[in-house]
Amino acid sequence: MKTNFAFLDERRPKHSVNKRKIIVLAILMRMLLFSCTTNNGQKACCELKPENFQKNIDGKPVKLFFLKNGEISMAVTNFGGRIVSLCTPDKNEEMADIVLGFNCIDDYLNAKEPYHGALIGRVANRIANGNFNLGGETFSLPLNNGANHLHGGPKGFHNQVWDVKKVNNTKIVLAYFSKDGEMGYPGNLYVEMKYKLTPQNRVVMKYKATTDKNTPVNLTNHAFFNLGGEAGGSINKHILTINADSFTTIGETLIPLGKNISVEGTPFDFRKGKAIGHDLHQQNTNQQLKNGMGYDHNFVLNRSERGMVWAAVAIEPGSGRKMEVFTQEPGIQFYGGNFFDGSDTGKSGKTLKYRESFALETQHFPDSPNQNPFPSIILAPGEVYKTKSIYKFSAEK
Repeated sequence: MKTNFAFLDERRPKHSVNKRKIIVLAILMRMLLFSCTTNNGQKACCELKPENFQKNIDGKPVKLFFLKNGEISMAVTNFGGRIVSLCTPDKNEEMADIVLGFNCIDDYLNAKEPYHGALIGRVANRIANGNFNLGGETFSLPLNNGANHLHGGPKGFHNQVWDVKKVNNTKIVLAYFSKDGEMGYPGNLYVEMKYKLTPQNRVVMKYKATTDKNTPVNLTNHAFFNLGGEAGGSINKHILTINADSFTTIGETLIPLGKNISVEGTPFDFRKGKAIGHDLHQQNTNQQLKNGMGYDHNFVLNRSERGMVWAAVAIEPGSGRKMEVFTQEPGIQFYGGNFFDGSDTGKSGKTLKYRESFALETQHFPDSPNQNPFPSIILAPGEVYKTKSIYKFSAEK
């Protein structure tokens, strides 16, 4: 908007007019400095500076991209395909960034927690002892979680620079070519992933992959949420509902014990919705909570047929923010922020602490290549891996 200062000239001395102009210009410059806009005019929901994400990693350029549709906006970097920020309104239409992350790419590279907002692959979750057998051959993967291989290994998809195939105001399409033998996995794997924001305040995530050899594939996104806002305090008062009659039991190293059991009568019964912290007092007596150091378990989603199913809903009572999760995957991993210890400092300038965030990762089950009863994650040549998940946001008055 153009401001006309001519009327001031008639009533005020010249030096007063100049002083007013300087003040107005200073305010405008400050507004520009603290708002992040891209060349397509979209505004980020937090004070992110695109130049802080411009870096060459492994010879490939990294950048920050901004999306907006409906009432929500999102920032994404092609380093690890990470959601850097996600801004949604509360019941009073106040906006907050509800995803944990950092203000610059170097903080992602140096973070103690390596999975912030990232795309995870080739195989999400844990593989026991980093070994699996396929077609009579044993494949050995690097160990990065005690005795286990976790989330594709230290140079999994979360630590790779993805190619940007397409981007506009509401969506971004990322691609990555994982070479045969990368992190010990067989086959050349080509992956495409799309983030799309809809006018209905939904974040749609679509995954697609093809291979030239049989290989396990299990992809997900690893955003850490706090619906009260990043560093918004404990998530234990969030009301969580999970559409699952059973969950996967785990041992002390968080590897499945080979069976799914009923949630009935356990701290894992979220079917009617309850505060996340409601049953955590049982951590010293319930073996499954003890093994996971809280919640870090796969829930077997209820479904009567293939296709999209409602998986979970989380509500933060103070703000009224509500997040619903829908997926084509058979399971959802609920992780309650048990390993955060304040070592990392987020975008808000506050440390990211114990149980101040949670993840709801739509995926196949942990250690699937070694667990015959579990749904297979083996992708064969000629097949196309396709899956979709949706995170829908609203606010309850």
